[in-house]
Amino acid sequence: MTTRKLLLIAAAVIAGAVSCSKSPLEKKVDEIVSKMSLEEKIGQMVQLNVTVVTDKEGKKISEQGEQIIRQYKIGSILNTPGDNGSTTAEHYRDLIAQLQDISLDEMGIPCIYGLDQIHGATYTTGATFFPQEVNIAATFDTKHAANMGKVLAYETRACNVPWVFSPVMDLGRNPVWPRVWESYGEDVCLTRAMAVAETVAIQGEDKDNIDEYHTAVSLKHYMAYGMPVSGQDRTPSMVSYRDLMERFFQPFKACVEAGALTIMVNSAINDGIPFHSNKELLTGWVKEGLNWDGFFVTDWADVKNIHSRDHVAASTKEAAMLAVNAGIDMIMDPYTPDVCTELLELVKEGKVSKERIDDAARRIIRAKLRMGLFDDPYGKKGSYEKFACEEHVAMAYQAAVEGEVLLKNEGAMLPLSKDAKILLVGPNANSMRTLNGGWSYSWQGDKAASEEMTGQYNTILEALQAKFKNVKYHSAVEYYGARWQDDRVTDLSAAVRDAASCDVIVACIGENTYCETPGNTPDILLSSNQRDMVKALAATGKPVVLILNEGRPRIIADIEPLAKAVVDIMLPSNYGADALAALLCGEENFSGRLPFTYPKYPNRYTPYDYYLSENVTTMAGAYNYDAKVDAQWNFGDGLSYTTFEYSDMTVDKTDFKAGDILTVSVNVKNTGERAGKESVLLFSSDIYASVAPSVRRLRDFKKVEIPAGESVKVEFSLPAENLAFAGHDLKWHLEPGEFRLAIGSESVNVNCVE
Repeated sequence: MTTRKLLLIAAAVIAGAVSCSKSPLEKKVDEIVSKMSLEEKIGQMVQLNVTVVTDKEGKKISEQGEQIIRQYKIGSILNTPGDNGSTTAEHYRDLIAQLQDISLDEMGIPCIYGLDQIHGATYTTGATFFPQEVNIAATFDTKHAANMGKVLAYETRACNVPWVFSPVMDLGRNPVWPRVWESYGEDVCLTRAMAVAETVAIQGEDKDNIDEYHTAVSLKHYMAYGMPVSGQDRTPSMVSYRDLMERFFQPFKACVEAGALTIMVNSAINDGIPFHSNKELLTGWVKEGLNWDGFFVTDWADVKNIHSRDHVAASTKEAAMLAVNAGIDMIMDPYTPDVCTELLELVKEGKVSKERIDDAARRIIRAKLRMGLFDDPYGKKGSYEKFACEEHVAMAYQAAVEGEVLLKNEGAMLPLSKDAKILLVGPNANSMRTLNGGWSYSWQGDKAASEEMTGQYNTILEALQAKFKNVKYHSAVEYYGARWQDDRVTDLSAAVRDAASCDVIVACIGENTYCETPGNTPDILLSSNQRDMVKALAATGKPVVLILNEGRPRIIADIEPLAKAVVDIMLPSNYGADALAALLCGEENFSGRLPFTYPKYPNRYTPYDYYLSENVTTMAGAYNYDAKVDAQWNFGDGLSYTTFEYSDMTVDKTDFKAGDILTVSVNVKNTGERAGKESVLLFSSDIYASVAPSVRRLRDFKKVEIPAGESVKVEFSLPAENLAFAGHDLKWHLEPGEFRLAIGSESVNVNCVE
């Protein structure tokens, strides 16, 4: 027998073994894809906006829409009919049933419908809205991310929608960026933990069998989206690959390892390369590096943007070639199916291989099988009696309570007596819109102002009136017009006059709602009208409590000294005002902490994990330069109505090696007179390293509830590998040397010996 025949026989045996070893899921993928035409595979790779295929009312699939689906074999639809939250679960189910009728008849493959569900089923009538992600991060308790994910998935699946574009995992490390509120804040450790908890809660424990009460996730936006140089949405970042690996990649990596089925890609470019055409980051780091079998979906029209905006491709067809060859599997081209024709031409021209098309189609079919769409395309298995039930509401309320942050409480100004005479002022005092933020009933959040949408919930005015006996209200300043950033003075003079008869002034200030690019701003100073309002009222001599209701930190350095107390409620959503009222009167206790650094000056912002050279004293000699970090409030800041004392921090290993796990413990005592919850944060500092180390990094956190006068021992298991850093060679390094571990007021030094 010749060598060639032996090799052929061996190859056949290996191929048979591989075939036999395939899972039932992969065999099913093989079976389906093998029967698909090239046109059908390409059609699976395209996602259209629902308005392209429905009538004007969004009630039914139009004749033209049906023709588009059939002709181009479209595999996915996104967005809410009519772009508002008045869509009922029944409406979604009926519309999706129409889509499935067409898709199954034409291709035998169910359609996958996707929605942006950022803090609940926020495009569905009557759904439970949780606080925005930045508030969830402020709880420093992953339980709330898991609760939000569980409820979000359940109430979305009640609509027979099997796929959500969530969680948002961008590190919000530029306070000008208009999507800070969608993020879990500026820190890697906090974002990673929250995002993993939400991902697992949304999808369930088994990524291969997502049941009728869970949905697939789409992690977004891969990656460094929250770090634009200009601060403007969808503009370039300049993040080194070392920093990409060490910070921005880590939450995505952890969620992929936790089973995430899909990833949405960052709209912008980094160092001149569009993320949508970066093969190293898409295929290299994720598909190959993590052995990931999910699929990448683009953001809105971003393949065309490679041509029209970024000028990296000379045509939309070339842009499609670059994106698909880089690793994009599904193209969100919301208004036209033309990319189907372009991809077909590219394959025939040999510029995109059939193997790459097959790979993309397999990934999408695999995801649809995992979601159970082939077994139950019409969503008949589930029963959704718990939609917006009391249990879900209680979870959202508790998240709001723990996600509002007390930043200042001079002279124990808070809590307020229920008999206190309160003068309530400000543009955010009587607004459901500003409590919710964007992605709430509509893209820009403006529909949250509708009585139809939010009439059953309480504004801050209504919530305070329910808790306190004497509340007088003047807007003093109000938002007006179509632009979210416009405000004007109203009855400020009347408010100043009525201050004479009040005990305390509660000023609700901040921002109106916005989302994405419309939220760009050239100035993060709080508006002059609002700051002047606070100054005028403080001049009356009555104590002022500032309530900050905003999607990103607006600078208030000139008015903060005028306030006795400051509470940052951020965007706590429909139950946020009830939570605030309960906190202000002392029925609830504050436990939230800032998940970002709150800047004091417009041009001096430094995240908490800065380099040592960013905060140095004046040097001696001719060149006496210095640098200063000076924030209004720091990452992790937050007060309570009780106090906590740390002591007896220990580490079980003074010397450790790379494979070790360090057990770190500390005693935390509630030294106040009432029970409270404390977020215990473990930080590390690498004293010397071959790459300049950060001053400190959060490594773990736990939230504990402690009765008055009692103590608890809090313990962390810290893998030594977590202390490693990414080098310029893009490899991880844990170098011998000294590290400082710190919790609260306590710290211990340990030594890596090899």
